[in-house]
Amino acid sequence: MKVKSIVKLGTVATLAAISLAACGTSSSSNKQAKNQTLNWMESSTLPTMDNSLATDVVSGETLNNTGEGLLKFGKNSSTHPGVAKSYTKSKDGKTYTFNLRKSNWSNGDKVTAQDFVYGWQRTVNPKTGSQYAYLYADVQNANAIMKGKKPVSTLGIKAVGDYKVKVTLVHPVSYFPTLVAQTAFFPQNETVVKKYGKKYATNAKNNVYNGAFKLTYWTGTSDNWTLTKNSKYWDAKKVKLHQIKFSAVKDPQTALSQYQSGKLDAIYLSGQQPKNYKNNKDYHARNSSRVTYIELNEKKDSMMRNRKARQALSLVLNRKQFVNKVMDDGSKVATGIVTSGLAIRNGKDFAKEGTIPAATEHNVAKAQKLWKEALKETGRKSYSLTLMADDTAQGKSTTEYVQSQWSKLDNFKVTNSNLPYKTRLSRSASGQFDAVVTLWGADFPDPITDLSLFTSDNSYNNGKWSNKTYDKLINEATTTNANKPAARWQNLIDAQKILLKDQGIIPVSQSGKPQLVKSKVKGVIYFPVSSNWDFSRAYIGK
Repeated sequence: MKVKSIVKLGTVATLAAISLAACGTSSSSNKQAKNQTLNWMESSTLPTMDNSLATDVVSGETLNNTGEGLLKFGKNSSTHPGVAKSYTKSKDGKTYTFNLRKSNWSNGDKVTAQDFVYGWQRTVNPKTGSQYAYLYADVQNANAIMKGKKPVSTLGIKAVGDYKVKVTLVHPVSYFPTLVAQTAFFPQNETVVKKYGKKYATNAKNNVYNGAFKLTYWTGTSDNWTLTKNSKYWDAKKVKLHQIKFSAVKDPQTALSQYQSGKLDAIYLSGQQPKNYKNNKDYHARNSSRVTYIELNEKKDSMMRNRKARQALSLVLNRKQFVNKVMDDGSKVATGIVTSGLAIRNGKDFAKEGTIPAATEHNVAKAQKLWKEALKETGRKSYSLTLMADDTAQGKSTTEYVQSQWSKLDNFKVTNSNLPYKTRLSRSASGQFDAVVTLWGADFPDPITDLSLFTSDNSYNNGKWSNKTYDKLINEATTTNANKPAARWQNLIDAQKILLKDQGIIPVSQSGKPQLVKSKVKGVIYFPVSSNWDFSRAYIGK
């Protein structure tokens, strides 16, 4: 990434978004090619187009460009007007009033305040089964609704006429504007949702869109999907691309061949490719808030509930070797769940302040000792498990390396299972795994976006690790100390240290995002957080 800057969000400095004036080379010219079609690679297929159910980066990127929330991320990583042209905040910080512009869905229906009310209510409704419902925890009555104790109608969002939305929070939340820019907070057209029922958002036709583009081709299982400019979008005059054609290409060499032949305008690199192409004029290495970690299923097996066993599995890993020799793509060693550069306060990076070096060091002798003790304590002479991950090149490289390291532990057999992305997500969420390699990208620039995942009742806590002190610290950070920056920061630091000391997860690496992008691709906006890409101002230059 060529440009990096720090901006303030509340009391925390954050990674800035980058506007790629040329996405390759800068140019003072903005002359457009006749063919405004962008051919973009994804490493995995598109799992869903349901705002309430999407959990992955591919769905997020697609939803972010076919939909729009009250606010949206801009070039400097701060929030900018979306469907809401303006908003006000009460003196106590607990009430937000959003004034909506007149805009339309792709079928011509008006986008109204009620669409936001319905979308939010549908997401927090426990019957929907949204894993992202926890993001609403600070909205009045959301927690009670998610637990089935109150009706969805009591959620703290109200439509005041057609073009005004009033939101009531339980307590002030400094990063709330960044939350409403997330796809899980986008509006939903109730008529369309109910019309298609269980088939809603399962293909391109069974949905409507209020963003810069609309999805015009996607079968629900296809490796390709197409976005077309949405003529009904309120700012359509500024949208230059006619189409974006996405292709899921799992094999890195195939992707490179398609890039070189002109079939793809942008690809992700992996394996030896970043090293081989880092001096190419089309090469870009972007900062990322994405972390790779391993979850261990504590609910399924007593061995994984043994802290010594979990610690052994972490200590036997040589993370430096993994990022430098296996990945070699700009990835860094992960020393926690919060990535470096995500959150900085008073010049100090949370990732450094909130780590315990001993939890992620490489110490085979100590790992062996702990492993033998764990076997004895659980009444075992040997142990075996299956390590699950995606069937992408990165997923396979990761499982192969982890398997080689874990197999150094005495009487331990590791079997790898690399599955299609959608299948891996489903099995992770339903607890159908022994150990799983998970990739998580921060939704907004604050440590809580990562740390809240591992509270006992969080829907993303697939391994079911649980610690009462951890839960208490996260709760204090979001309630009692929500407006006490220093105390809140310390809560979060203490929480991550507990997560690491108890080895609730095994952090592996902070992902790099190496790409080749044709110099003709202009105006793409990249964010290290959230849905990553905004194509609403992109175009193909001459």
